[in-house]
Amino acid sequence: MNQNTQIINSLPYAEPFLFVDELEEVTENGTSGTYTFRADADFYSGHFKDNPVTPGVILTECMAQIGVVCLGIFLMKDQENLSNYQVALSSTEVDFFLPVFPGEKVTVTSEKVYFRFQKLKCKVRMHNAEGKLICRGEISGMLRRHE
Repeated sequence: MNQNTQIINSLPYAEPFLFVDELEEVTENGTSGTYTFRADADFYSGHFKDNPVTPGVILTECMAQIGVVCLGIFLMKDQENLSNYQVALSSTEVDFFLPVFPGEKVTVTSEKVYFRFQKLKCKVRMHNAEGKLICRGEISGMLRRHE
């Protein structure tokens, strides 16, 4: 199993709340990964009822999972057990520019701002398949090993 697959398998999420399909790159300084929003996801039935759009909070969660949590697991890889982490989102500031529709594939990239005292802050961007910027912002989270 390659490192990127191991990181995805170590995420503390499962369907229907896992928003990472593939990690394309993970380095000490950032990540790149993709996710395709399932057209049959429950939230589309009510957001919006005649014109379904992915809620901003779900876009933010996707950005956090790929851009912050995957990077945090990578940065803590020297710890004994990658799959034994607790994650807490500590702050977000995201600007939205384009909608994401059911079935749409997005690419998330992150750039580490800092990682100290198990707090990770990243600049994160999401683009659509045409390379257009959907949203961008800064997301911070705390990672710690669960005893």
